[in-house]
Amino acid sequence: MSRQSNRTTDSKKMNSELFTLTYGALVTQLCKDYENDEEVNKQLDKMGYNIGVRLIEDFLARSSIGRCQDFRETADVIAKVAFKMYLGITPSVTNWSPAGDEFSLILENNPLVDFVELPDNHSTLIYSNLLCGVLRGALEMVQMAVDVRFVQDTLRGDNVTEIRMKFIKRIEENLPAGDE
Repeated sequence: MSRQSNRTTDSKKMNSELFTLTYGALVTQLCKDYENDEEVNKQLDKMGYNIGVRLIEDFLARSSIGRCQDFRETADVIAKVAFKMYLGITPSVTNWSPAGDEFSLILENNPLVDFVELPDNHSTLIYSNLLCGVLRGALEMVQMAVDVRFVQDTLRGDNVTEIRMKFIKRIEENLPAGDE
């Protein structure tokens, strides 16, 4: 029984490492293809957005979670269910704005940055910017416009990785005429 458990753990660790290394190869190729970090950051966000637009369907089907009632509930679901499901981590939800429309996700451990050191000539690269795009794309598909950005990053010497999310507006569903 314990041998099977060890194999499952080893398999998950290998899958995680393979994902991390594959992501690293993707970022490396983008750095070669684009002239500056700002363009790479935009491409990572765009790729993440496209992933998020598709990933939300899988998330909703696998988690059986219904519509969140407010932005606080959305934050908890993102941290406790989505990040756990797809990255195996549970970030802390903190630093709420007084209006309750902005919060931070604190990642003590970002699995995307395992084995990574940013070269000096890429000081403005937001290595994990794909995550911002994923969050923005997924939430847009459930009628929430948000601004998502990195505030702190362990790759830049910060103690933690912090993703800041701000609610912009609820997106109204535009149904074609006659489909109401």
